Amino acid sequence: MNRIELDCRRLLCPMPVIRVQNRVAELEAGVVLEVYCTDPGVLNDVPAWCRINGHKVIETRSESGLYVLVIEVGESE
Repeated sequence: MNRIELDCRRLLCPMPVIRVQNRVAELEAGVVLEVYCTDPGVLNDVPAWCRINGHKVIETRSESGLYVLVIEVGESE
């Protein structure tokens, strides 16, 4: 399984979601994207974006001010 990392640290809303959206557009279904952020809003914003766009949030976790989201890319429309 392909696993890609995306660094969105020091970006504020809506930039992390935009970066995730742009990166996901370049990936094939089934690829796992691991996103690193410092804006706590991503814990709500990115999962909401994933639900709307058919992607799956596998994991979310917080580590000393760092928020990590693991997303499985869904089928493109």
